Amino acid sequence: MKTKAWLNAARLRTLPLSLSGIIVGTALGTMYGSFDWRIFLFAILTTVGFQVISNFANDYGDGVKGTDNENRVGPKRALQSGLLSRTQLKRGIIISILICIGLVLALLYFSFGTENLKYILIFGLLGGFGIWAAIKYTVGDSAYGYKGLGDVFVFLFFGLIGVMGSMFLYTKSIYISSVFPAVTIGLLSVGVLNLNNLRDYESDKLANKNTVIVKMGIRNGKIYHILLIVLSFVCMLIYTILHYEKWKNVLHLLAFIPIFIHLVKMLGVKNTVLLDPELKKLALSTFLVAILFYISFTNL
Repeated sequence: MKTKAWLNAARLRTLPLSLSGIIVGTALGTMYGSFDWRIFLFAILTTVGFQVISNFANDYGDGVKGTDNENRVGPKRALQSGLLSRTQLKRGIIISILICIGLVLALLYFSFGTENLKYILIFGLLGGFGIWAAIKYTVGDSAYGYKGLGDVFVFLFFGLIGVMGSMFLYTKSIYISSVFPAVTIGLLSVGVLNLNNLRDYESDKLANKNTVIVKMGIRNGKIYHILLIVLSFVCMLIYTILHYEKWKNVLHLLAFIPIFIHLVKMLGVKNTVLLDPELKKLALSTFLVAILFYISFTNL
C-alpha cells in the first residue's frame, strides 16, 4: 500500500517531460562533441531525482497550505488523501535530496573529472539551486509558485539549464544556436504547467495560489498558451533551417502535428477542469519532440 502511495506522490507521469531537456541536450552534445553513456545515465538519474523532490515537495506544500482539498480537480495527492503523513513526506523529501546530491556528484565527476574545479563549482551551485527551486515551488511562506513565478523557473530549469547545461557536460562549450531548441523545450514545458494552472484555476484562486492564470484570467491564459506553442515551433523551425543538411533533419517537426491538434482542442474546451487529458498529451508530445530531435541530428 505504501509503495503505491510513494509512486503516487512521485507522479511518474511527469517524468517524460523532465527528461526531454536532457535528451535534446545530449543530442546537441553528441553533435558538437561526443556521446558519453556515463554522462547520459547520470544526467537522466539526476533529473529524475530533481523531479521526484519537486513532486514530493509540491504534494507536501500544497497539502499543508490547504490548496489540495475537496475542491481540487486534478489527481488526488498523497498527503491530501491521507496515504502519506506530513512526517513521512518530509522524510521522503530529505532522503530524495541526499540521493540527488550523490547523483549530482557522480555526474560532475564523470563530466569534469577532478581537474575542472571551476566547472565543478558552477554546476555544483546549479545543482544546489535546482534542489532549492524544487522545494520552494510550494513549500514555505515565500513559495514562488504562489506568486506567479512557476512559469519562469520551469522555463529556466526544463529549458535553458536542462538543454544547454546537459550539452555543456559533453562539450565544455556553449553554442549560440542551441538557444533555439532550449527555448522550444522550455516553452513547451511552461505550456504543460499552464494547462495545469488552467485546469486548477478555480481551486487555486480560492486557495490564494496566485499563478499566472489566476492573475490574467482564463481567456488571456488561453492566448498565452497559443503564444507558448507557436513560439516554441518557430524557435525549433529556425534551428532546423540553420542546421538543415538532409531530409532526416526535419523529422522532429512532425511531433508538432499532435501539439497543434492539442492546441485546437484546448481552445474548444469551455470548462477548463476538463483539460487534464490535454496536459498529458502535451507532455508526451514534448517528449516525442526530444526523441525525434535526437534521431534528426545524430547518427542513431
